[in-house]
Amino acid sequence: MSTASREVVIVDGGGANIASLNLALQRLGYTGQLSSDPATIRAASHVILPGVGAARAAMERLQKAGLVNLIPELKQPVLGICLGLQLLFESSEEDDVTCLGVLPGRVRRFAPAPERPIPHMGWNQITRRRDSALLDGVPDDSYFYFVHSYAADVSDDTIATADYGRPFTAVAGRDNFYAAQFHPERSGPLGARILENFLDRC
Repeated sequence: MSTASREVVIVDGGGANIASLNLALQRLGYTGQLSSDPATIRAASHVILPGVGAARAAMERLQKAGLVNLIPELKQPVLGICLGLQLLFESSEEDDVTCLGVLPGRVRRFAPAPERPIPHMGWNQITRRRDSALLDGVPDDSYFYFVHSYAADVSDDTIATADYGRPFTAVAGRDNFYAAQFHPERSGPLGARILENFLDRC
């Protein structure tokens, strides 16, 4: 499929990283359409679910837009980023909120420690657990940029892990759903490669 035929929709859930995400897409030759319209999202070739902030507020925005039931039923490639990854799980300890339930499991808060402040913020390595088109061309133990206080445990849906006091899911995938706990749009050339893989290979 050519770049011109891509209809990339970024779900408008109030995330603060929309501008940097769109800029990263533009560098790859794509334009992301920001939308909360169910028909527009359903018609997209690729859907990106970003997110910055609290899980309950994000779920309330999705509920208000009529997207809570729609997103799990999407058949095209979907990429969750940061909070977007967490929302794909069944629930989160943050405000004890029910999430979208695409992936089984509960997102848990990191335990703070003197050497591990919360949020986990900065560059961290990921370790591949299984092959995925999303990580094509990404060397094992590559560094990506993280900003988060909650994380999903390692599971059968984990593609790659990172460690911050405990191992957690850094990249997940099931069927047409993919997700990264880090911010690919803020992670330099390797982050750009992941976005390109999502749009061209997934």
